[in-house]
Amino acid sequence: MNRLNKCFNLLRTQKRAALIPFITAGDPNPELTVPLMHKLVEAGADIIELGVPFSDPMADGPVIQRASERALAAGTSLHQVLKLVKNFRVDNQITPIVLMGYLNPIEIMGYEAFSQNAQNAEVDGVLTVDLPIEEGTALNTLLRSHEIAPIFLLAPTTTAERIQRIAAQADGYLYYVSLKGVTGSADLDVNSVAEKVAEIRQYSNLPIAVGFGIKDAETAGKIAKVSDAVIVGSALVTLVETVPQSELLETMANVVRELRQGL
Repeated sequence: MNRLNKCFNLLRTQKRAALIPFITAGDPNPELTVPLMHKLVEAGADIIELGVPFSDPMADGPVIQRASERALAAGTSLHQVLKLVKNFRVDNQITPIVLMGYLNPIEIMGYEAFSQNAQNAEVDGVLTVDLPIEEGTALNTLLRSHEIAPIFLLAPTTTAERIQRIAAQADGYLYYVSLKGVTGSADLDVNSVAEKVAEIRQYSNLPIAVGFGIKDAETAGKIAKVSDAVIVGSALVTLVETVPQSELLETMANVVRELRQGL
């Protein structure tokens, strides 16, 4: 059974939502990524979304765009991201790791090579932001054959018919983008999120994770009441940008602990 399934099954018995922090691999430098990942788990993360840096992250706001720029400037490639996950696995065989990024680096590596390399690194899920379901069959079939969950985005504007089509191809969890716009933008309308999550549940039994716009423990707690998981990205990536590296591990751990308490 995939680590994602095990994680959500356990959380269901505990009657709590998953906390899924996002950081960009290689930001501020590759040497700090694995220690950051371990610190996230120590502070209460249930699953980690690890961003694969890309030169044109069109779904991301300025904070995560700059994180990709820093990671690329530090020489972080998709090959190196997979090595970082493999290094993380030396000391952690439990926490699911989901790679979140864009199609171009995967195209360059090749679908088969990427799927095999991701399995070797013990990646649990892959979310390719700019790959629509109409064009994703080849990659998603390979991911499944290598025991990796293909994860998809749903938006406030996603129709019922399209929710059904996406849910039929997805595994692991569904990522509901809680607002229109890019990462880190706007403020959440929790009631609207609750309504859409309820609609999605009509068409899928997969866990529903909510992300975009969740910036503090209070909001995380509200979203946790209406979903299966809460994803926090820009608020954490901002710390990487603003906190001295010597203080980053403990500062991020404190923020994640607050988020966990909010849940």
